[in-house]
Formats: sequence, structure tokens, C-alpha cells
Amino acid sequence: MKFVVAITLSLLFLETTTVYGQSIAQRRHEIDAKREGVDFTSRDALPRGREFKRIDSTYYVGWMLEGTYKYDHAADYLGFKTASTQLEKAMKLMEKDFKKELKTRTSNVFDFIKIMKLHRDWDYVAYCLMNCYSNTDQVDKLWSLLQTCRKFDLQDEQLMDSYNYLAWTVHRNRFYTTAKYSFLKKNIDENEQLANRYLDSATMKIKRDALLFKPFLTIDYEASKIPGVWHYKSMLYSYQLNIPSGAYYYEKLRSTPYFPHNNYATFCSIQGKFREAVSEYDLAKKEEGQDKRMQESYYYLSIMNAYRARAKEGIQELKSLIKANGSTPGFGWYNMALSRNYLYDGQLDLAIQYLKNAEQFKEIHIGTTLGQSHYDFTATLLKIILKQKEIERIKYLNKGWWYNPANLSLIAQKTTEKYSLQFMIINQLATNPERDRVIYKLFSTESTVSFDEIWQLIDGFSTNFFLEKFKKELKNDPRPHIQRYYQFFVAKLLIKKEKYAEAKDILEALRTEKKVDQEYEKLFLARVNEALLLCYKELKQDAKMASCIAAIMEYYPSIIPFTGFTIPVTLKHNAVSPIQLQFVKALQQTNMSWVKQKNDFLVDLQFAKRGNLDIIRLSSSYKGIPIVNNIEFGYNTMQAQDIAKKLPFYIFGTGNDEKNINMNAVIKK
Repeated sequence: MKFVVAITLSLLFLETTTVYGQSIAQRRHEIDAKREGVDFTSRDALPRGREFKRIDSTYYVGWMLEGTYKYDHAADYLGFKTASTQLEKAMKLMEKDFKKELKTRTSNVFDFIKIMKLHRDWDYVAYCLMNCYSNTDQVDKLWSLLQTCRKFDLQDEQLMDSYNYLAWTVHRNRFYTTAKYSFLKKNIDENEQLANRYLDSATMKIKRDALLFKPFLTIDYEASKIPGVWHYKSMLYSYQLNIPSGAYYYEKLRSTPYFPHNNYATFCSIQGKFREAVSEYDLAKKEEGQDKRMQESYYYLSIMNAYRARAKEGIQELKSLIKANGSTPGFGWYNMALSRNYLYDGQLDLAIQYLKNAEQFKEIHIGTTLGQSHYDFTATLLKIILKQKEIERIKYLNKGWWYNPANLSLIAQKTTEKYSLQFMIINQLATNPERDRVIYKLFSTESTVSFDEIWQLIDGFSTNFFLEKFKKELKNDPRPHIQRYYQFFVAKLLIKKEKYAEAKDILEALRTEKKVDQEYEKLFLARVNEALLLCYKELKQDAKMASCIAAIMEYYPSIIPFTGFTIPVTLKHNAVSPIQLQFVKALQQTNMSWVKQKNDFLVDLQFAKRGNLDIIRLSSSYKGIPIVNNIEFGYNTMQAQDIAKKLPFYIFGTGNDEKNINMNAVIKK
């Protein structure tokens, strides 16, 4: 009896399994039929994906469509994490059911057609999942995924160029070691060598794949795929400051549709070719379009705009970008860029406001080698500089500040805050293995700050150490246009050691350097003249000082209030009423030398009426060359105190962001 029951149960089990197996096949056939015409990122992808999961949750297609849809719509950590859950499930099911097909490599066109759709699905799912892991800093999972893809060795990786992304992952984490991630080496040099080897392997894989496609593809498969390797090769060589090799790969890319304008712009920038860099960054802005990742070109243009005294232009562009994009990836970087442009335009309060926006935003570093350490370092450095500028602003606005208890107390407070930030950034640098390559090596591809900001970082720290360091860089750095920046740093450090005559000789040579681009290196020229002005003052060569002041006025007048120099100014005005005299008093209280006799620096402050509106017309010039030409703004009693604080900066062309200013009237030097 027991034997009969056992046989009966076995037969029932076999019958049920067969029926169930047929049912699964039918369900999957239904899913495949319904899937036709449904794109990964279409509106139908999400509801279709959920429908397919209800039909058969053991088939990868439903998980794939829901995962790829969520990936495409993700813009923050939670979004990418949610998408990765669906994509992980899709990949596990594909690997479970179709491992043999995924590992199939063939030169037979009919065999390839049978597996092509499955290969395309795997390729796209793996690509999306890779980006999810990358965007959420799950580096170990990312590496494991890339190794799985490498082992499956698809013969046609459309998006998931596994060896290229292995190289990219190593390069992006190059400053860590095997102690953090097992796949890394002992130091940056070894990690970069490893990344290069993966790129060489990528080239070999492309050649192997091309042989399989040769019997039935009419296109040159190798030629279509190899630019991806060149792209990463150019990136690695740029980072290593191997200019000839970097240029070689960029020139190879130039003949392809994949020329990376943003990367090439940075390559130009690290060589001091700022005119070309700006042109390429402008092209990159059009190339980047509406991608949800950070658009690096906008960030780096904030540095270029600081160099060429075009901060006002950068302010308007970045404000429009932030308004259009909202709180998407890049928001924090754009706010820092905007803070920088406000800083160099002398609008400190707005610079502080936008830097706070950046600090309070949880940035996701998508599609860039710039990570959280770069972000934190840049924010801290800008805070230090802003604290110093706040101190200088107090001194500029208050003649005789040194015997005013309120001013002294405020300066002491700001100074303490600055020292606290400097202590924080010293700790960041102490644990940063890239400091010699990216911070102290001027104009590195991975640097997120300007040369001027680097100077303000090292100012006050170990003069002898940095003097020796930059003298060595001056001897060893092969980039001809960067030499003058090292010379400038050496001169500034000599000034710190009170070797004014030696520094003066260097600065005078830099001032007349013919290779300097006077349109794109205005900040450099202004800083050279500022340093030279100090040398002339200390060496009692007063007759030469006027030429330095004239040069600063020509190149970068907005930095003058923060230099500490007292410049003779003649003020012409028609103020009569108490409120009008309040504006005049605000100017005369500044740390300028206000004289009655006519001299080189003239300020004209005229009060008038337009209907019921009280207006001010402001002009300023130096040696007859306009700095500000008839900017006009209205005021009332409530606004007077605020405007009076800003007026001493307006005379140097600073500020154009207030609602009542005629922005078009401000001369852009």
C-alpha cells in the first residue's frame, strides 16, 4: 500500500512540475511579447515592469524595467539606492537562468543573433547598477560587479566597458590603499600603474572581440570602440602631468565624435592656456546638455572668471543655472562656484550665503573624479579666505580701526574663527596623500581651487618649507606657462622673509613677462603688482608705487579694498541733506586718503530727484579711465544705512547684485 501511494505521489509531482514548467514558459513568452516596444526609460517601463513581476517574479525582465526606470529618474542617494535593489535582483536572475548564454562568444552571425538581446539587457543593467554603486559610494560592490562583468566577457559591451571602468574605479580611488580597498595597491603611483594596465587589457579585449565580429560586421569594430580607451588614457596622463602623452591621446580623440571638451579644457588649464580652456569649457556646456550629473565646466569657469576679472558674468550665469537645475547633483558645487565669484567681486555677504548653501547640501559626486574630500577641502578653504576678507573689510571701512574697541573685538573674533578653520584644514591636508600632487602642485587636473586660493592657504605656514618646495617645482616643472606662477610664489615667500630687494627683481620681471595673457591673467597681474607695491613701500621707492596702483586699477580694482593700502582719492559731491551727507561720511571713513586737490583717483557722487524718487549717480575713474561710469540707484531712509555700507565698494566696481542697481552701467574691465 505504501509503495502504491509513493508511486502515485511521484507521478503527481512529475505531472505538476511539467505543467508548472509549461506555465513558466508561457508566462515568459507573454512577457517577451508585451515587452516589445517598451524602452528602458519610457513612461511605460515602470508599470510594465511591475506587471511583469506579477506575471512571473522569477523572470528578470520585470525587475530590469523597474530598476532601469528608477535609475533614470534618480537624482539623490535614496533614488540610486532604491534602483540598485531592483537591478541587483535582475542581474541575479539573469546569471541564474542564462549563465551559459551570457558567456557565449561566437563568430557565427545566427548564433550571435540568438543571444544578442540577452547580452544587450545584461550590458544595460550592469551599466545602470555600476552607476548606482558609484553614486552611492559602494566601492566594494562596484568592484565585485566589474569583476563579474569581466569574467562573463561579453563580446560586445555597448555601455559596460568593464576594463575601462576598472581603470576608472582605480583612478577615482587612487589616494586610498589596499588597507581600505583590497583591489588597490600601496600608493598613488602603483594605483595609477594598475589603472593603466586595465586600459591596456581593454585594448586587448577590443581586438579579441573584433576578430569575432569580422566575418559578419561591415564596420571597423576596433575603430569604433578604441576611442573609449583613449579617453581614459588622456585622463590618466593629464593627472600625471605627462603633457606630451596627454596631448597625443587628445589629438587622436579630436578626429572622433567623442572628443571631450570639458576634459580638454582642464588639460589646457593645467598648462596655463586659459584662453583655450575658456573656449573649450564653453563648448562643454553645450555638450553636457541636461544631464543630471554635475556639469564640471560651470564650476571650473568660476575659476577662469576669477582669473580674467569676469566675476560678474559668472554670477549671472551660475544664478541662472542653479535656478534652472534646483537641488540636483551639482547644486553644492555650483553654489561654491557662485560663492567664489561673489568673493572676487567683493560681495562678501552673498559669498558667505552661497557657501552656506553648499555646506548644507548633501552633494552626490556623479560621473566625476571629484569626491567628498575635494568638496570638503574647497568649502573649508573658501571659508578661511572669507574670514580673512571680513577682517580686511572691517579695516577698510573704519579708518583708525586699531583704537576702536568694537572693531578690535570683532577682528579678534574673526581671527579666532579663522585659526579654528586653519587647524581643521591642516588636519585635512595631513591625511591627504595627494597634497603634493594636487594642492602644492599648481594647476593640477584634480585641483578645485585657484592659484590665488592656494596662496592664501599656505600664507602664514612654514615659509622656509614652502620656499624650498616651490623653488624645486620651479626647476622641475616642465610647463612653461606655469613657471611664472611658481616664480610669483617664490617672490611672495621672499617677502615673508623680508627679502624685499630679491623679491622685487622677480616681480618686476613677471610684470613685463610677454607671455602673460593680459586678458585672461588679470588676477595674476594684479597680484604681482600688489606684491611689488609692498616691496617698493618697504624699500622706500615711493616714486614707483603709482605705477603699481595704476596696474591694479586697470586689471582688478575690486581687490583694492582688501589689500590694506591707502590710496589718495578726490571726492566730488553735491550732498546737502543729512541723509546725503551720511553717504559722503561712509566714504570718508574708509581707509583711503581723501584729499581735496585733484589727483589720479576721482570719485563723483551726485544726488538728484526723479519725480518722488531720490537717486544717486556714482562715477569713479583712475587717470581718466573709468572704473564705474554713472551707475544709478534709488534710495529711501530705510535703505540708506545698507547702501552706505556698500557704497565704499561700489567705487571700485564691486557689486551688481542689488535690485536697485543699473547693472549694465557697471564697467566690466
